[in-house]
Amino acid sequence: MKDLWKHPWTVAACNIGLVLLLYSVLRIACYAVNGAMFPNISGTHLWEILCGGVRFDLTAVLYLSALYLVCIILPLPAQWRNNAVWQKVLAWLFIVPNAIGLIVNTIDIVYIRFTDRRTTCTFFTEFANDDNLWRIALQGVWQFWYVTLIGLLVIAVLIFCTRKTFSLSTTKPVSYYPCEALLFVLTVYFSVIGIRGGFGRYTRPITLSNALQYTNTPRESALVLNTPFSLMKSLESTQYIEPQYFPADELAKHMSPIHQADSLREARTDNIVVIILESFSTEYIGFYNRDIEGYKGYTPFLDSLLEQSVTYEFAYASGRKSIDAMPSVLSSIPMLIEPYIVTPYSTNSVSSIADCLNRKGYTTAFFHGAPNGSMGFQAYARSAGFATYYGMNEFGDNSAFDGTWAIWDEPFLQYFAQTMSTMPEPFMTAVFTASSHHPYKVPEQYKGVFPKGTKPIHEAVGYADYALRQFFATASQKPWFNRTLFVLTADHTNELTLPEYTNARGLYEVPIAFYHPQLSAERRQEVISQTDIMPPYFAFGEDALTRAKQHPYAVCYNAPLYQIFSDSLLLQFDGEQVTAVYDYHQDKLLQTDLKQTIANERIAQMTDYLKAYIQQYIHRMIHDELTTQ
Repeated sequence: MKDLWKHPWTVAACNIGLVLLLYSVLRIACYAVNGAMFPNISGTHLWEILCGGVRFDLTAVLYLSALYLVCIILPLPAQWRNNAVWQKVLAWLFIVPNAIGLIVNTIDIVYIRFTDRRTTCTFFTEFANDDNLWRIALQGVWQFWYVTLIGLLVIAVLIFCTRKTFSLSTTKPVSYYPCEALLFVLTVYFSVIGIRGGFGRYTRPITLSNALQYTNTPRESALVLNTPFSLMKSLESTQYIEPQYFPADELAKHMSPIHQADSLREARTDNIVVIILESFSTEYIGFYNRDIEGYKGYTPFLDSLLEQSVTYEFAYASGRKSIDAMPSVLSSIPMLIEPYIVTPYSTNSVSSIADCLNRKGYTTAFFHGAPNGSMGFQAYARSAGFATYYGMNEFGDNSAFDGTWAIWDEPFLQYFAQTMSTMPEPFMTAVFTASSHHPYKVPEQYKGVFPKGTKPIHEAVGYADYALRQFFATASQKPWFNRTLFVLTADHTNELTLPEYTNARGLYEVPIAFYHPQLSAERRQEVISQTDIMPPYFAFGEDALTRAKQHPYAVCYNAPLYQIFSDSLLLQFDGEQVTAVYDYHQDKLLQTDLKQTIANERIAQMTDYLKAYIQQYIHRMIHDELTTQ
């Protein structure tokens, strides 16, 4: 036991634990100093924040200590590693980067009261031309002397409590190298897991927005996060530069996300259920493709449901990934440049369907059958105002896990229906399905039941459609069913094969439909996007269900081009000039560029709207103005 305590691996683990403890101390200090910023935090919630923060601290500490960990665990000859000079070098290799991390974290105890968030790399852009920054910093050191004192104490503890010496036995030379090599491999392996914030095919590397999983308000993310982590992660993200297409006082003339509620519309208290279907491209749905001879699609139930719904002939996703869909569908925040959830601005305050309806007395909940925290959905659901999250943990039966992503759609959608029956009305819920995700498996008992089609995804879509049928069969027997508006869409397209869809239009074409047992079916010819689903208070779309859109457009980002769809035209814009214009009704394969033949006035109208859209988006991202409040 004595030898184990002196081993380099144990010494390194103790030092990592020490720094993690110091980050928690600074988190408590941040809360104590800035208590007015975080009212109504109970002891239980503060503990949740402290525990959640350790995930981000571990990532930061492992990044900062990476060279130290490699050097101290590297299986060099024991006599070299026992050398006193080498051990001192290693100690300072650990202390210096972690001291810098703790210092910047301490500085943010004061700075977050001015920014409402942890410092990211935008700080250096913002103050690049300020010559008096050092003077301001020195004034802060003196003015907030108590924070300075906390920082000095923390650094002192780091320096004096870091274990600096270790000892390796040289009595067993035969087993030394195999054992030390194994420890080295295990250290690297678990360090990668710690840096990622988890491990597995369903776990994305931890990022800023994951902090929202532990907060009740976006502002609280400043407590969960630490500054080194925020700086590192923002280095990985593109910092937005606000374009100046229009003067600020003219911008709203072309496009504004601030909308006035229709005071003449009769208020309704129907339940709202939003169903986001994984990878349900319009191509797979026979309802939309009857003009293609012999094509039936893979969704017989959805086809029948759409016959009874308000549908849109030209409906578009905002992006190409699942993480693009939640902000677009639920908060009317499009995917421009990069997914909102992974931008440096992902801790902004946002509104959502849930947030709007919470204020009207609705019960709100979000459902996703993947392990809790997967894809950042739980974090976003919480920041968007959903009161409750139901994931794999709440489902409680891992035998229904598909082995890769989530609970199979059929049992999870049944759980969804049954859980809603326990919720007070009116309620607003959203569910994100998963079984039509790669690797496109179906449960063992359904193999060979659904058409395999020409792509592996087709069979999985058939199963997901069957699961949807079973959900509606169950839901239709519930007392709340006839009082419920169902909103159906897909997160994005996938695995496209038909030439009508394998282009810049079809890549974004998804179903958007509204079904209500009391609502008359209608097949509308309007253009619509995911951002038009949310009621328009703050939204980058418009409410197309109840009235004609004032601006009949849909916008998406087809990197590196911005795209805008009108009633018949698709215009592509590179940020500076129009690159192409297509009549996507007549030219479904987008083969003929009409830029030189379409009237300049029409092009100018679409381009001005798109420029204002981009400018509004970036301005409001940078300045945290994504709500009406």
